Amino acid sequence: MEGVIIMENRKQRIQAMQNSRISFDVIEGHFVTSNSHVSSYVDMNEIKSNFKSAKEAAKALSVGIYGVIPVDTIICLEGTKMIGAFLAEELSEGVHGINTGNDIMVISPEFNSSNQIILRDNLQPMVRDRNVLLLASSVSSGKSIVQAAECLAYYGGKLMAAAAIFSDVDNVRGLQIHHIFGHDDIPSYRSYKQEECEMCRAGMKIDAIVNSFGYSKL
Repeated sequence: MEGVIIMENRKQRIQAMQNSRISFDVIEGHFVTSNSHVSSYVDMNEIKSNFKSAKEAAKALSVGIYGVIPVDTIICLEGTKMIGAFLAEELSEGVHGINTGNDIMVISPEFNSSNQIILRDNLQPMVRDRNVLLLASSVSSGKSIVQAAECLAYYGGKLMAAAAIFSDVDNVRGLQIHHIFGHDDIPSYRSYKQEECEMCRAGMKIDAIVNSFGYSKL
């Protein structure tokens, strides 16, 4: 239990510079994701689950998209569907926006055992030949964005933009990642391929396995 207490005590609260009502907790340590090893666990669950926080996050994300990028469908990854719904509302409101009055679809896809997006027959028309915005809670290396883009191309969707609450990278293969929090907000954040992890080489024990739902301590 001692190790658990130490890990919990590393928690720090990070607030968005442009809006103090958007915040999340960060725990420094050694964490394993499905794609990499990271030096910080970024807890997005409050933003994704609290409707006030989700609405504020959607407003912040809409700033760089409204009036500039056409969006017909928002594909929500990692439990971001409530944010996606508020984001659709933000983009479709107003007078002079490129998406004003549009009936924007908001969907959460299934995934197969290889973590590839699956769209059932009834959902495919919501993506095929449509302008798609990909929404995630966090982006570390960008591998998940690349994989999702390849799957969307298979279903005939046109990926116009990607957005995330936190992103350690500004773009992935030329695709800009619109984000609220970036590397400057968590300067100690590091992401490594498993075989190149400097924390493993230094003999630093793994604190937890993490995903978009939370963490499981080891």
